[in-house]
Amino acid sequence: MNSLETFLSTEEEQEVVSAIRMAEKNTSGEIRVHIERNTTEPIDSRAKFVFHALKMDNTKLENGVLIYIAVDNKKFGIYGDKGIDKKVDSTFWDKTRDVMQRHFKAGAFKTGIIEGIKSASEALEKFFPWQTDDQDELSNEISKGEV
Repeated sequence: MNSLETFLSTEEEQEVVSAIRMAEKNTSGEIRVHIERNTTEPIDSRAKFVFHALKMDNTKLENGVLIYIAVDNKKFGIYGDKGIDKKVDSTFWDKTRDVMQRHFKAGAFKTGIIEGIKSASEALEKFFPWQTDDQDELSNEISKGEV
């Protein structure tokens, strides 16, 4: 088995998907998690590329957030669409990164991802609260592999 297949168990993946669903109940924002084995690109560039490849830039309010993880590189990045970046201060994503990194360093990857989802949803809830006509615009499933 390779690192991509063993990074999260099936049960852990479902817990992450459940955390996304719970977070999105309070916001019109969209959160996705993408996991790859590795990247040769700078992590921020790769996260941005994957964000666009997954068509996360097609949300009505430009409020998608991608948590991107390169397992073998032991790196991750968080990419928020321009609608979010216009509203949050420049240190917001640092806070989310730090929360995740603390858990990742302890080997608690599922917990780190879930805490990152919760942290990102704080801004989404504040600036993009759930509306009665909201639709789930993007898949909540974890995407994997090269895009």
